[in-house]
Amino acid sequence: MVHKLKLEELNRIDVETFKKVEKIPLIIILDNIRSMHNVGATFRTADAFLIEKIILCGITPQPPHREIHKAALGATESVDWSYESDINNAISDLKSKGFEIIGIEQTSNSQMITDFTIDKTKKYALILGNEVEGISDEALENIDTFLEIPQLGTKHSLNVSVCGGIVMWEFTKALK
Repeated sequence: MVHKLKLEELNRIDVETFKKVEKIPLIIILDNIRSMHNVGATFRTADAFLIEKIILCGITPQPPHREIHKAALGATESVDWSYESDINNAISDLKSKGFEIIGIEQTSNSQMITDFTIDKTKKYALILGNEVEGISDEALENIDTFLEIPQLGTKHSLNVSVCGGIVMWEFTKALK
């Protein structure tokens, strides 16, 4: 008979083990995200996929906060994160460490994520932009590549945490 697994049957690692385990070489940059729910959901997804780190930029809310915790369910304790007021400082620092910077944004030269080859020998940082304005205009010129998710319906955008989940999964599949 089929049954839903109980938490103890899932064999999940604890926070201490999570901190020690090898991570996917992927950093998520949240650029001026307004919603604490989106921040928390991004942390939770980053935990699920063993993402290396999250960098919060600009007006993006920072833990600890009750509203972030509601969606994160403790992932703010497991996933490494930092805050940088200026996204271009974060980008510059990551580029100096050999990361390719990818903006998840619909631009005049973006390509579909389905057409992008993820190279296992590279380290990537993915930027997710503001819920309304997208990635900050001042950061656009410092981004190496722009990717977008194919969408078939009448809407032209996805919720930022949903978008983050899709791109984190695509990169995790390729990099693990």
